[in-house]
Amino acid sequence: MKNTLKINKLLLLGLLIIVSAAVLHIDWKTEVPVGLADSSDTYVLLQRPQVIQAGIEWTQVQEKWTQYQEKLSATGNSHKAKLALAELCVQEARVTGEHGYYYPMALELTESVLTTPEIQSDLLFYGLTLKAGVQLSLHEFVKAKETGLRAQALNPHNAQICGVLTDCYVELGEYDNAIQMADRMVAIRPDLRSYSRVAYLREIYGQVDGAVEALEMAITAGYPGDEETSWAMLTLADLCLEYGDAEKAGTIYRRILMDRPNYPFAVAGLANVEWKKKNYRAAEDYFQRALSIIPEVGFFIDLAHLKKELNQPYEYLVRDILGMLEEDTEAGHIMNMEYAGVHHDLLEEHQLALSYLEKEYQVRPNNIDVNSRMAQIYHALEEKEKAQAHLTAALMTDSQDPFIKEISQVIAHN
Repeated sequence: MKNTLKINKLLLLGLLIIVSAAVLHIDWKTEVPVGLADSSDTYVLLQRPQVIQAGIEWTQVQEKWTQYQEKLSATGNSHKAKLALAELCVQEARVTGEHGYYYPMALELTESVLTTPEIQSDLLFYGLTLKAGVQLSLHEFVKAKETGLRAQALNPHNAQICGVLTDCYVELGEYDNAIQMADRMVAIRPDLRSYSRVAYLREIYGQVDGAVEALEMAITAGYPGDEETSWAMLTLADLCLEYGDAEKAGTIYRRILMDRPNYPFAVAGLANVEWKKKNYRAAEDYFQRALSIIPEVGFFIDLAHLKKELNQPYEYLVRDILGMLEEDTEAGHIMNMEYAGVHHDLLEEHQLALSYLEKEYQVRPNNIDVNSRMAQIYHALEEKEKAQAHLTAALMTDSQDPFIKEISQVIAHN
């Protein structure tokens, strides 16, 4: 059974819903300086690797970073500049993969604003929305939900916060609440972000054709070449590949690369297409190309799976993977699912994998991905009743996910 880790595209899309300063119509001229300038408030933007600088996009990021940093230096404690910098941190974490650097910085910036007495309500809402998005990315789902609900109480008709809460409810397995929140989001603002959430919920409920339709609507609503549009296209390609249409998936990955020639996730997508076709040399070449762009742990994991399948040495990759997971954990990122996958799939240490999954299950016992993994590991440990109980929970939405279906067949015949 092939058990490569499934990346939750909805969760990563959650990082696209953060409200920008432009959306909030922040007027820099109206801000009153708070305190004295403090030279210690210096936040460093990491240089993007040349292959992912994406032309004018990187230039604009640098210009904005400098603008906000100068605003901080001039005023000493500009709430607006801090939140704008936090938003750029979220963007750069997603683009560069430097999660351990940018997410703690984003939390520090937002927290320094949110703990200020008598903060303006629009900035409080903006800060809470940013904070919830970062908490989601760190897999702090309960905290993200709490933060998101605080933000929604300030602005219940905002589409972005509906998106944050949709993501929280999905991750926590509160699917009925997720549907209601996604419906509200679409009603308020039918766009790429809301259609993407509808797509994921349709997939969860086994409506694969409907999920494809919603993603196509999302892509149509986006701007060609924009990173958000590319991510929606990537999600569609991954969906096609997962459900058996490798040719369509490959076509979409290549379309993405026409707009963003070194988009690492599309390169890794082509690796999985070639793997599916049993073109193993081409698959490895694509994985190595993706890794040369950004050292994304998911690419290492996929490459390790490929090498294990081919009976090639992969232990050196596992050492790198565990080191990266440890670094992410030290930076505040909860990696229980990833650790469980590595220990079960690559090292075949089922009991240790279970210990990580049990931590995740305590937080979100109704999530179908968590339950499908629990079913898989209990089956490996020959605890049939527990495996069946978790499988039943994983099937509660009638998901057609091939991974869940495969586990179901294995358990039924053993």
